[in-house]
Amino acid sequence: MGSIIAIDYGEKRTGLAHTDPNKIIATGLCTLATEEVVTFLKDHAQKNEVDVFVVGYPQQKDGTPSAIEESILLFISKLRNQLPNINIERYSERFTTKIAKQTLGQIKLKKKDRNKKGLLDEISATLILQSYLTYQSR
Repeated sequence: MGSIIAIDYGEKRTGLAHTDPNKIIATGLCTLATEEVVTFLKDHAQKNEVDVFVVGYPQQKDGTPSAIEESILLFISKLRNQLPNINIERYSERFTTKIAKQTLGQIKLKKKDRNKKGLLDEISATLILQSYLTYQSR
């Protein structure tokens, strides 16, 4: 039984989160430079069983795709090409960055550590994954 990996894609940085093998708990994995993500995931999937990639689907308030969607579709194409045996699903990432910022504000971190964007991306990926898990359990 493999894990699920959530991907909060960004032009510069991409946050990753993963589940435990029982697919119950979502935890942050890391934040990488976006150009390193496919290589990292390929290596990770060779060492660990991965069942599904959940890629965040950013939407504007009116429900239309965000401007970054075209880049995400190219990324998904590369990921599918490198790891064709792993399913890729999309899940809404609406408000995850806002919630992640609020979460960071509640954690007892120094202000300079709260402003580290990598941590924000990782938390956003974790929120996407936890929301996806909740939806799947219904």
